[in-house]
Amino acid sequence: MTVAADKQLQVGDTAPDFTLMASDLSQKSLSDFAGKKKILSIVPSIDTGLCSTQTRTFNQELSNLEDTVVITISADLPFAQQKWCGVQGLDEAIMLSDYYDNGFGQAYGVLMEEWHLLARAVLVLDQQNQVTYTQYLDNINAEPDYQAAIEAVKAI
Repeated sequence: MTVAADKQLQVGDTAPDFTLMASDLSQKSLSDFAGKKKILSIVPSIDTGLCSTQTRTFNQELSNLEDTVVITISADLPFAQQKWCGVQGLDEAIMLSDYYDNGFGQAYGVLMEEWHLLARAVLVLDQQNQVTYTQYLDNINAEPDYQAAIEAVKAI
């Protein structure tokens, strides 16, 4: 698996803006969530057990925090993301797709080029899009440190 590790964001970096497709086929940018704390939960495919667990965990733990959004990003088609949300009963979950040009995956250093999928990662951004926490997982079959990410959001 090849990812551009040199493009991975570090604590203190300002996250670059992106434009991704939402489940309703509208375009969403990082700037659409201005003034909120953000957790970017990046998964290879929402339709797998571990990616499903990661998405459910962060949404259950953080979506009710004031001025906080949980944004799940994958290269899945928006239709698959929407179907997953319906099946899981997470209709309010923010799911964004990088399927079109993999621009997010390239800019954030998570694109697995051979598979056109995103590697597993968790980023926490403050209200000004400054990175306050990162976890890039070398093994996409490993779970992120949920508690560390949750605490990083709450510490902002």
